[in-house]
Amino acid sequence: MKYILMMNTMRVGRGVPQWPQKDLQAHIAFMINIDKELRQAGELVSAEGLSFPNQAKLVRAGKDGTPITDGVFPESKEFLAGYWIVDVDSPERAYAIAARVSAAPGPGGTPLNMPIEVRPIMSGPPPEML
Repeated sequence: MKYILMMNTMRVGRGVPQWPQKDLQAHIAFMINIDKELRQAGELVSAEGLSFPNQAKLVRAGKDGTPITDGVFPESKEFLAGYWIVDVDSPERAYAIAARVSAAPGPGGTPLNMPIEVRPIMSGPPPEML
């Protein structure tokens, strides 16, 4: 079953970009290693880091279908920093991967213990909704 693991991080201005270079490099190396291990295990479907919220826009359709944008919303307490889509045998395996990602090193190598939201990916609507 496929799961999305969403990494939420702290507000812009208080996070990773302000870390000492050696801590930032250790964090990036940790993330690259997790991706490599998941890819070798055949569990990684996709993984991407996302830009900061100050580059985001909310989009909705106007009356004639043209896009209407709103934003930016950098005042959020947390924001989605990146995600992994994994294809694993059980929810427990998805949780184990999320826990490992959560413990990525921060300043001084201390585990960040950041929240990782884990959600099953539906292959379609539930049969009772059809």
